[in-house]
Amino acid sequence: MDQLKRQAAARALEDVRDGMQLGLGTGSTAKHFIELLGERVRAGLKVIGVPTSEATRADAERCGVPLTTLDEIDHLDLTVDGADEIDPALNLIKGGGGALLREKIVAAASDRMIVIADDTKWVPTLGRFPLPVEVIPFGLGATRRAIEKAFASCGVSGQMAVRKAKDGHVFVTDGGHWILDAQLGRIEDPARLAEALSAIPGVVEHGLFIGLASSAVLAGGGGIRVVERRKP
Repeated sequence: MDQLKRQAAARALEDVRDGMQLGLGTGSTAKHFIELLGERVRAGLKVIGVPTSEATRADAERCGVPLTTLDEIDHLDLTVDGADEIDPALNLIKGGGGALLREKIVAAASDRMIVIADDTKWVPTLGRFPLPVEVIPFGLGATRRAIEKAFASCGVSGQMAVRKAKDGHVFVTDGGHWILDAQLGRIEDPARLAEALSAIPGVVEHGLFIGLASSAVLAGGGGIRVVERRKP
């Protein structure tokens, strides 16, 4: 599986050109991309990156990839990131690693977003992977009730749990927030659910990435498959 992730990362690297401003994703597949990008930088490629998490920042610094922020540059040419699920419309569930807020800010600031993954992440309908919802700890009970109402209005339901870290304490994002993971099974209308969740006070962000991915690079036993998002 790790080899497949690296193959997808290597294919995405073919789209990187000298002088590009890059969004650098978070997670195991994105880490392969950063390592391969670092090799190209050491060979003379001139790029600059914006990391989507503190973990990615550390990886990029270790690999020698120059970094900046979205305060210092006005847009990104390309973001390369992984995903927890990808549907045929290239809608995504992201946030399994907890970096969904920064990942979405960076993706939205980019001209293009390439999603890299092994082909097990390709699904006919989103929802098998638990949907992360990043929330403010204050007023959590009220926020949970509002989320449940949003689920009901969109025809989905499932158990929600506050994410825990490996040490058993509440997982805290880089932004200082908590994450609720919702086991929804199937999300028939992800765009509608995304809109409903975004309207809730207390919800900082959610893991539904709608209309942000330009293409997906999927690595499987049969090789690499590239899927482009259909224009509306």
